Amino acid sequence: MTNKIQKIIANFWFDGQAEEAANYYVSIFKNSSIGRITHYVKEGQEIHGKPVGSVMTVEFQIEGQEFLALNGGPEFKFSEAISFIINCESQEEIDYYWDKLTEGGDEKAQICGWLKDKFGVSWQVAPIALNEMLMDSDTEKVERVMKSFMQMKKIDLTELQKVYES
Repeated sequence: MTNKIQKIIANFWFDGQAEEAANYYVSIFKNSSIGRITHYVKEGQEIHGKPVGSVMTVEFQIEGQEFLALNGGPEFKFSEAISFIINCESQEEIDYYWDKLTEGGDEKAQICGWLKDKFGVSWQVAPIALNEMLMDSDTEKVERVMKSFMQMKKIDLTELQKVYES
């Protein structure tokens, strides 16, 4: 971690899995690292209810972005209202992130490149080329791409390029 503080940091609320989750994400993404770890102390125990010495927060960095994982408790759950987009340059990259992040995740949440990982965090594994296709001025091309895209779980870039160019 650098001394400069990132202005906005995403905070993940976990129920005891903060350190496990941070290590999991750091193992998947290149240019990633674990930073400082804080622990619960006796002060405030009547409010937080956590064992003294247990992990409270884990700072971690993925591709230059800083994140914080907090062991806050069971009160809050993740939802699709917030997701993290992974912009991919190739099918190989799509396959890599999809395979890693879907492992142990909710299969029912896999649609149009969206997935939920084993912690319930939502991700979008998206090819950069898809944005370019959807911004094309030829609405027939956009319609074909959208029709194909909406039927996919994991994005098939070759299929999208085929329908785009047909």
